[in-house]
Amino acid sequence: MTITTPTRTELKGHLVLPDRIMPGRIAFTDHIQAVMPDHAAIPDRYILPGFIDCHVHGGNGADTMDGVQAIHTLARFHARHGTTTILPTTITSPWSHVIEALGAIAEITGTTIPHGPNIHGAHLEGPFVSPHKLGAQPPHALAPTPERVAEVLALGCVRIVTLAPELPHAADAIQLFAQAGVRVSLGHTAAGYEQTERAICQICAAGGTTGATHLFNAMPGIESRKPGPATALMCSDAYAELIFDTHHVHPATFRLAQRVMPDRLLFVTDAMRAAGLPDGPSLLGGQQVVVEQGAVRLPSGHLAGSVLTLDAALRNAVAAGVPLHQATALLTRNPARYLGLEDRGRLHTGRRADFVVMDPALNVLEVWVAGQQIA
Repeated sequence: MTITTPTRTELKGHLVLPDRIMPGRIAFTDHIQAVMPDHAAIPDRYILPGFIDCHVHGGNGADTMDGVQAIHTLARFHARHGTTTILPTTITSPWSHVIEALGAIAEITGTTIPHGPNIHGAHLEGPFVSPHKLGAQPPHALAPTPERVAEVLALGCVRIVTLAPELPHAADAIQLFAQAGVRVSLGHTAAGYEQTERAICQICAAGGTTGATHLFNAMPGIESRKPGPATALMCSDAYAELIFDTHHVHPATFRLAQRVMPDRLLFVTDAMRAAGLPDGPSLLGGQQVVVEQGAVRLPSGHLAGSVLTLDAALRNAVAAGVPLHQATALLTRNPARYLGLEDRGRLHTGRRADFVVMDPALNVLEVWVAGQQIA
């Protein structure tokens, strides 16, 4: 039997570390072998850990709900923008369609797509959402009954579930999901501060990890006497997604969240099938939407998903005044911690060799997944 030894490779440039940017080089096979300072490093190359997207519906004309080949298509699209770990995300649909989509994700969970990212598992966004805070979700909301939760868990691929804590059976569902190691992400909810705080305590008591689905969006706002769910989430130990395309969240609101929870905030794209395509009409969950100047809207004018990529989110954060090494944490270290992925998210010996090489304007030059250049 022939044993193949992984090829050792080196990258040189400005290494974006958790606390600083350092001229250096990285030696790696499929994992990082060494991280070394090197003042002769190439000055116009920045090397970042691979990006992790916990919430993405589609891209390049493909949607998670369309099956395995569509997931391959959307995943490869986002890989070209630096995403090396991805969680294909469902949308609120008839129950049989949701289960079918999760079955497709289960087929490829734990694999790395050729010329694409690692598929960590599924984000189940819908149907366990409030019918009063659907946002752009189609009107197929359902209660998280024990039978439905058991059917989801039996597939073994769901890593995050979006859940409105005010729904019937929500308390039992929280217990079951948290005990199974699924991150319970509170969102698409009409709950207030107190009910959200109780849900966070329930998740914690069950040994789970709390998240927030696209913080500030599809939930009540923050008012002087009604602090709302966002306040409960920011003031707890919860992690929180944020769609920073500057349409969903104002830069000042982003900076507020980033200052309050710098180690718990994580960027997601919430991208739909129109991401990467020209402006014009598209579909989201069977609904007609229009993409114009980077914003996706329903015919009513309401925002409906995004066409964001994570490299664009990073550029937006830096433009908002966040130093590059801090902005990088929002799409590398923080989501890795949220998901419990100790093998990625930082440029550190022993971690997966997942890298994004960028120019000084933060455009993607190269993408590496487990030591293989894919883009």
